[in-house]
This record gives sequence, structure tokens and C-alpha cells, in this order.
Amino acid sequence: MSEEAIKENKVTKPKWLRVKLPVGKKYTELRGLVDKYKLNTICASGSCPNMGECWGEGTATFMILGNVCTRSCGFCGVKTGRPETVEWDEPEKVARSIKIMKIKHAVITSVDRDDLKDGGSIIWEETIQAIRRANPNTTLETLIPDFQGIEKNIDRLLRAAPEVISHNLETVRRLTREVRIQAKYDRSLEVLKYLKDNGQRRTKSGIMLGLGETEDEVIETLHDLAKAKVDVVTIGQYLQPSKKHLPVKEFITPEQFKKYETIGLELGFKHVESSALVRSSYKAQKHIN
Repeated sequence: MSEEAIKENKVTKPKWLRVKLPVGKKYTELRGLVDKYKLNTICASGSCPNMGECWGEGTATFMILGNVCTRSCGFCGVKTGRPETVEWDEPEKVARSIKIMKIKHAVITSVDRDDLKDGGSIIWEETIQAIRRANPNTTLETLIPDFQGIEKNIDRLLRAAPEVISHNLETVRRLTREVRIQAKYDRSLEVLKYLKDNGQRRTKSGIMLGLGETEDEVIETLHDLAKAKVDVVTIGQYLQPSKKHLPVKEFITPEQFKKYETIGLELGFKHVESSALVRSSYKAQKHIN
């Protein structure tokens, strides 16, 4: 395809996707601590558009188990390959970071570690326990991989009992094979339902729009999440991390996002965050109630 054809096919980013630069005393203070102590927040490393707002409210997201993923999803900017060995002191490092930053609500996420027998679930459990010991007043959300649907690995998260356990469906059924190459739509729904059926008080999932899905498919996905007894749903705009990743097919309008929010609330979800710049941990501190 010629450069001219590529330019013609490129979808222009609309004005409602403009991101405000993070500002404020709390943000500046936390940014200084992150730089000084070399703390690993995905907020900063992933250049999240909501970093200033979340940090201002005392919420931050930390990624554990390294920064190399065993899966190669078409939407994700995280490197794919052979991960490094597990750092067994990582739980204490994360707990210390949360203490230094005086975080009120922490979101913990990780790469997929299909190279490990336990899928990384032992480090997950130990990280939650370490955070609880060092920061007894900090509430927790864990944004977990599917652990290949292996129940004993998911049980470690249930045992650790974070306030919220989240697992993202990411996209509609038809696009799952293209968007989440090694994942399965139904397996993710089964993980979410298993969590709820086994005592998790608050579950959560998220999807991205603009990858070529139809309105009917989004509504079907919301119905599937409701059947899996999910409590909280986040819906945001997909943005292409690099030229190697899947292209944006469409920028969804604010009115359409609002429509999905209304449909989600009518289906009985406790919270629905639906707008272009929404990411998994956006307004996460609200979702514990």
C-alpha cells in the first residue's frame, strides 16, 4: 500500500481525545517519589492519560512479575518474549512503594506468565499479603490474567481476598482471536463467574472499542458479563500503541459511550465507566463500594 493510501485510510483522532497534562501538588509530589526511588508504576511506564487525576486521588497501578509477557496480544504495548526469572522479593518492594507514595487504593496487575506452573499466582498471593502487612489501611484491586483457567491458581487470589478482582474481556467474541491471540472469550467469562461463585465480593471487567466491533456485539458482550455476575465494567477507546499493533478502525463518539453506560446500568452493573479515555483502573477507588 502506498503512503498516500495509508494516509487516506488512517482514522483522524477527534478533539474529544485530547489529554490534559497531569498537574497538581499531589501529582508533583508522587512523580518526585517515583523518580527518586525508581518505583515501577504502570501509570508512568504506560503513559496513562488519567495519571494526574488518579494520583491526585491517591490511586496508583503497579505491575508485577516483570515487563515481558508470554502472550502477544494485538493491542498491547507490553513486550512479548521469554520473561526473566521471578524476583521473590518483589512483593516487599511493591508494598514499600505503596507505603512511600502513601497510596490509599492500589491496583496491582501483571503480565501473563504461562511459562510458570503456577502462572505467577504464588507471587500474586504473596504481594497482596505483603501490601496488607505494610499498608493495613490501603484497599486493593487486582487486575489478573486468566491463569489459563486453572482453578487452584485462581484460588490463591480468592484466598488473599483483595477488595476487587478484575479480569478484562478486552473485546467482543468475534474479535477475540485477532485481538487476544492466546486467550479465549469463554474462558475469561468462566474465570469471572468462578470468582463470583466462590465468594469474591466485587468483580470487574473491561473492554476496548474501536477495533471493528458493532453496537450489537458490544451489547451482547455486556449481557455476557452480566450473566457472569460481574459487578463493574469499564469501556474505553482503543488507541494503537505502535505501528506494529492493530489499527484503530473507529473513534467512538461520547454519545455512543454514554449509550453503553446506560445499557450497562440497566443490566444491573453496580458501576459502569464508559468514555474515550477510560482505562481499567480509572476511578478504581469508587469500585470497592
